[in-house]
Amino acid sequence: MGLDMYLSAKRYMWYNETELKGQLGAPLALPEGLEVEQVNVKAAYWRKANQIHKWFVDNVQDGKDDCGSYSVDREQLLELIGLCKQVQADPTLAEQLLPTRSGFFFGPTEYDESYMMDIESTIEQLERALQLDEREYDFYYNASW
Repeated sequence: MGLDMYLSAKRYMWYNETELKGQLGAPLALPEGLEVEQVNVKAAYWRKANQIHKWFVDNVQDGKDDCGSYSVDREQLLELIGLCKQVQADPTLAEQLLPTRSGFFFGPTEYDESYMMDIESTIEQLERALQLDEREYDFYYNASW
């Protein structure tokens, strides 16, 4: 058990099997009358990066840490990348800009090499996620423990 954190990118679409086959170039076995409603992409994943989870709880979830799924806009992701880059450039800012959060199964709260690896991973994952077409994908964050 532990803190698992996900950023999903969802693209809503409505295709029947024939239309989807044309989109994917391969058949998809759907019973007649069923349609694909959305594509869900795992845009980012963290494990026990409690400083990143704390940021989402504080800035996206209105302080509610309830394992729900919350919509995240691109500006919020860009803000998080900016904070991560500031901490990466000056690790003495870590406690001020992206403080850790203790909790059962949340992992370590030290500002050490592991913390900095989570910061670097966050930058890489979010920059990659933001390459998705903004007209087609919406982002959602959720965590579980």
